[in-house]
Amino acid sequence: MTVIETARLSLRHLDYDDAPFVLDLLNQDTFLRYIGDKGVRDIASACEYLRQGPMESYWRYGFGLYLTSLRDSGVPIGICGLVKRDALADVDVGFAFLAQHAGRGYATESAAAVLEHGYRVFNLNRIVGITAPDNHASIAVLQKIGLRFERLIRLGPDGKEVNLFGPLPQRG
Repeated sequence: MTVIETARLSLRHLDYDDAPFVLDLLNQDTFLRYIGDKGVRDIASACEYLRQGPMESYWRYGFGLYLTSLRDSGVPIGICGLVKRDALADVDVGFAFLAQHAGRGYATESAAAVLEHGYRVFNLNRIVGITAPDNHASIAVLQKIGLRFERLIRLGPDGKEVNLFGPLPQRG
């Protein structure tokens, strides 16, 4: 079932049939470098990642990460959606795309649509973004969708420092 459509993209809930794609995406060099190693090494662990991550989030919050595909062909190119982390007060917009689809504006297009969807459908008051300090491509995406650097934070006591981006204050 499609959750969000943009001019070029279709976003839908992830399911177990997406395990081969997730296995590939989570083992891309850029994913491992900037997001982290999720320990997904085979289809079984990809299914477990889907169950404990996106699927659990759909059940608990009504939202999560969505499979992002090219609208005209249906080819999956990445994931984008809303994430509620225990270590973060606000919901954040998250995204990751296969390397061969980088630099075409897909992350910006999908993240902007997810942000709007979160405010409109889920009535969220504040949606943030987090990124590794040296992930310049993701920083650019967050800035293009209207988020601005607020401060460095740690997601947990042993976590690495990450940039926290928040929305511009509304003018009254």
